[in-house]
Amino acid sequence: MIVKRSVTRSIAQALSAIVLLALLTTGLALMTLSSSLRDAEAINLAGSLRMQSYRLAWDSNSAPQQLSQHLQEYQQTLDKPALRDLDRPWVPQEVIGRYQHLRNAWPVLQQQLQHGDARLYQQQVANYVGEIDRFVMGLQRYSERKMELVAASSLLGVIAIVALALTTIRFTRRQVVRPLNALVTASRYVESGNFAFPPLVVEQDNELRVLAHTFSAMASRLHSHHQALASAVEEKTRDLQEANRTLSLLYESSQMLTASPLSAALIEAAMAQVCEREQLRVLVLESEHARFAVGESDPAQPWHSVPLQQDDEHIGSLRWQSAQAEPRMALMQSLANMLSRTVWIWQTQKQVQQMLLIEERATIARELHDSLAQALSFMRIQLTLLRRTLTTPDSAAQNIIADFDRTLADAYRQLRELLATFRLTIEQADLVAAMQAMIASLQEQVTAKISFSFQPGLETLDAQQQVHLLQIAREAVLNAIRHASAETISVRYERNNQGEHLLTITDDGVGIASTEEPEGHYGLTTMSERAARLAGELSIQALGRGTQVALRFPPRADVISSR
Repeated sequence: MIVKRSVTRSIAQALSAIVLLALLTTGLALMTLSSSLRDAEAINLAGSLRMQSYRLAWDSNSAPQQLSQHLQEYQQTLDKPALRDLDRPWVPQEVIGRYQHLRNAWPVLQQQLQHGDARLYQQQVANYVGEIDRFVMGLQRYSERKMELVAASSLLGVIAIVALALTTIRFTRRQVVRPLNALVTASRYVESGNFAFPPLVVEQDNELRVLAHTFSAMASRLHSHHQALASAVEEKTRDLQEANRTLSLLYESSQMLTASPLSAALIEAAMAQVCEREQLRVLVLESEHARFAVGESDPAQPWHSVPLQQDDEHIGSLRWQSAQAEPRMALMQSLANMLSRTVWIWQTQKQVQQMLLIEERATIARELHDSLAQALSFMRIQLTLLRRTLTTPDSAAQNIIADFDRTLADAYRQLRELLATFRLTIEQADLVAAMQAMIASLQEQVTAKISFSFQPGLETLDAQQQVHLLQIAREAVLNAIRHASAETISVRYERNNQGEHLLTITDDGVGIASTEEPEGHYGLTTMSERAARLAGELSIQALGRGTQVALRFPPRADVISSR
């Protein structure tokens, strides 16, 4: 390929033009400035002529002995080279004319002074000084125009130099820098094993076009040999990266679930990590006894799901919506298997904890039944025998025996209720079913309508929290049945935006008169103690009709042992 237009020659021509233009601009400025070297002196001399004119007027009246000397000085000033050199072709005619007018008018004034005609001189000196002033103004304008000429020529020179420099830079960028950058980019593509670099386009027939053509031909030949190998390596790398990302996510999720005791918050945290890593909009885990959701769903987006299985048995599903790319189904299935196992272990742990609590409470109930209940029964039998052995109708003794009998009956009834409370069970770690069973057993004994409603959240409670919540609900319902004469009793559980648990028991009975319990009754006190173990608050208030018992406690309450 023939080089028709050399890049180096074009750049050298442009640089030569810039240098030449700079020399012309500088030369013009220097010539103008050199012609202005005596402008200040000329202006000063013209101003001196004005002062000397007034001084001659003074001498004609007050100091005639100095008049001759001052006339000579005035003539010397008027003939100074700085003023006489104004008669040049480039000097404005206005300045030359005013200077010639001053020279022509001066001999007339000089003769008036020499002849002693001071009065006539003083009459004409004002007009003469005015001509001097106009001459000074002309000199000033002439000097200013020369400065303006210097500034304009310099500005035009700078603009021309900048324009030529920008043109040279543009030419260099288009004809040199851009092709070189393209060559560098292409070389980096080739260095990384990618031969599909952008086309190397050079408009001019110069050295760089030859280089680009040669490089493209070389890269094309290399690409044909390297393409197959690069494709294979890229495919293997992509598969390994995807597998590594999947294993990393499963490992981190597994570590998070095993590093701390299992809880609802821990499971939701692991699901949130999956949402963040896989860019999911929402992730929902649904099983027989629990439901966990992270994120917000979009009705316009489709749902995807995989089943949850435990020992080849379908126990729920894992559903999600993707924000961007769809995650691999194998990853989501592995994640579903891990989460289903985790939920099963968590439910099993809760069930074991509840069974331990129930067994302990059953042991206490048996001990109470075998000891205190038997003792109370024996005392009632003995009291009956004592009443029969009294042969005389002593009313005071009979009253004491009757009071003692009523007290024993109340104590025995409270003991039976306590034993029934201890024997409450929560099967399969399902608090909802336990609440429904408790309400059903009480519904069979009364005519009042007892209802139970709930929102998701009960499954997140641990064994201690579930037992306390069930006991508080039972005690509040029993109080409404015994003391309120209520027709409807409502038990409701909900969870607010802050994650707090709220249990309310409302009846339409006569309403509670006071929260102070009578002697020998401990129901309200026990409920308050259980609320404290939940790190919560228990409030009891009378409504317009009926009473409302409200329990509020935080999601991660440090529950104290129910022993």
